[in-house]
Amino acid sequence: MVRILGIETSCDETAIAVVEDGKRILSNVVASSQEFHSPYGGVIPDIAARVHVEVIWQVLEEALQQAGCGLSELDAIGVTQGPGLPGALLIGLAFAKGLALALERPLVGVDHLAAHLYAGEMTQPSVAPPYVGLVVSGGHTLLCVVHPDQRFELLGETKDDAVGEAFDKVAKCLGLGYPGGPAIDRLSDEGNRAAISLPRPIGKDGFDFSFSGLKTAVYHHVEQARRAGPFERAQAADVAASFQETAIELLMTKTLRACQRTGLKRLVVGGGVAANRRLRARLAEEGQARKFEVVFPPPTLCVDNGAMVAGLAFERLRLGRQSSLAMNIDPRLHLQEPATAA
Repeated sequence: MVRILGIETSCDETAIAVVEDGKRILSNVVASSQEFHSPYGGVIPDIAARVHVEVIWQVLEEALQQAGCGLSELDAIGVTQGPGLPGALLIGLAFAKGLALALERPLVGVDHLAAHLYAGEMTQPSVAPPYVGLVVSGGHTLLCVVHPDQRFELLGETKDDAVGEAFDKVAKCLGLGYPGGPAIDRLSDEGNRAAISLPRPIGKDGFDFSFSGLKTAVYHHVEQARRAGPFERAQAADVAASFQETAIELLMTKTLRACQRTGLKRLVVGGGVAANRRLRARLAEEGQARKFEVVFPPPTLCVDNGAMVAGLAFERLRLGRQSSLAMNIDPRLHLQEPATAA
């Protein structure tokens, strides 16, 4: 029995969890600073870092209490090394180093993107590599093949906006506030998915994504509609539904192409946008029709969380990939082996 503490501070969530043997979640505490960022329509790095400092001890205490264990009962400390906001990452790593040093426990640096995919393995213990992985979040959109022993083969990624960023910007254009993803998901229920024809830059080959043109097309449509007269809620709902359907179609096309080209019969989806109801429904339908398994973590493991960090840290420790106390953050870490020293 190995208990690992996972610390995640890559963006605006201060998250700490205790996980046993890589899969059994004993606690998973998340404190968000979202309320401080909402007035600005996006995450402000300095605010995020300050809130991490203010709440991280409290989050640790709550995670230990929920897990029913003390610091001395932990076997290792896992922490997000990157990618993410530099200031936010530094807070989590410094905290993790202090715990590892004081408790004389191994320190394990974790790739945030890999952790989002590992959340799927935690959800269904029977799931193991190889599989196609789709990461969809506010900062990242990518397709990869996850091989055994935590090796990653990048197939494609966004060339401009991440899909979650596009959701946020369209929501801001519609006056829905921040974060935009859940707001658009809800408003889409009231709209017509086929009301507006929007560009679908899919391309004949390859697995790269582009959402900038789609976002810009929505902006021009809304501006034109507002010049013509009052912009009613029904119109906003049609825009939200049409945008969401188009964005999901772009994700679906590339993802299904990846599954077909690789011949793999399992798809794991991770990241904040993986909580989108329409995306989950569409991929589940396609999986059933095409005879491949689709794994979505529950919404609590789609958002940034410490459980996925602790779980992946267990796998890395099992493979002998302990990190040095000299490890530094890597804000651009991207499914490659994390560096262990500054």
